[in-house]
Amino acid sequence: MLRIAVLGCGRIGVMHAANVCAHPRAQLAGVYDINSTAAENCGKVHGVRVFQSADEVFASPEVDAVLIATATSTHSDYIEAAVEAGKPVLCEKPIDLDLKRVELCKSRIAGTDLPIMLGFVRRFDPGHRAARQAMLSGEIGELHQIVITSRDPGMAPDTYIEASGGIFRDMTIHDFDLARFMLGEEVETVSAMGSRLVDPALMEKCNDYDTVVAVLVTKSGKQAIITNSREAAYGYDQRVELFGSKGMVISENRHENHVTKHLRHATNVASPLLNFFIERYEDAFKAEIGHFVDVVEDGAPLEVGFEDGRLALILAEAAFTSIEEGRAVRIGETARS
Repeated sequence: MLRIAVLGCGRIGVMHAANVCAHPRAQLAGVYDINSTAAENCGKVHGVRVFQSADEVFASPEVDAVLIATATSTHSDYIEAAVEAGKPVLCEKPIDLDLKRVELCKSRIAGTDLPIMLGFVRRFDPGHRAARQAMLSGEIGELHQIVITSRDPGMAPDTYIEASGGIFRDMTIHDFDLARFMLGEEVETVSAMGSRLVDPALMEKCNDYDTVVAVLVTKSGKQAIITNSREAAYGYDQRVELFGSKGMVISENRHENHVTKHLRHATNVASPLLNFFIERYEDAFKAEIGHFVDVVEDGAPLEVGFEDGRLALILAEAAFTSIEEGRAVRIGETARS
């Protein structure tokens, strides 16, 4: 039984705590949050210990592994502390908003054989994985293009947007990782475009964009086209299309149910899309915990680790540079990969 402590008791941390409790080979060893009320509430729900500090978590002999769901600015520090304490890590993305801090973290944990897993949950979505498997099995022939659509149902609070590090580091980073996962080879160039169409005043203030497109190209010429928006009037829009020489496979949106209505003035009317990421990727989050347990307990190969988080952030940096300079950016310009 893998005893996992959860650091961070916000919305995603609370979800992770519940998923750890539900896993048959995992045990929630306790929770911690700088907000003591949030930690107490989460601990009470599951009847587990509430740690008084992160240091207490890392020092506890009753904790085998840690799940980091705290503010992004703490991720690198906590990864380093976990490695020093000899505890495997599952950390939410991104590793940090500053690539230099990520590189420093990489150097500080160099040589460890501890599993350090990054929370790129979309890799574990059943539909996305089935689409990838269809591609790998040769059903669509040689892969030519990937089209990833990722649109939020509405703008996050202004305070969140202002501290997010920008759409490419906060939102598109999931899609950058998913593109790498599907492409099977590294990206060589990134071209991006950004607009301020949803909330121009806020985007101008943050030097950010709410509507973006990124095009990634590999050495062999494979392309990944990513479209993002901070606001889709019809709900949380999450689709992946893999196009190849022999056909195409699509991982579609998920709806509240599978009923479609055929009426006098409308046909094929589906139920609403699932509301947001916790609902849309519910199965994926559970599978993510399952994979972490398999890696730590059984020695299963780690599917998504620290280097994947570093490379996704490099793509984010390249996308911002592409918009600022109005050109395609080679990955080697951003950092050595």
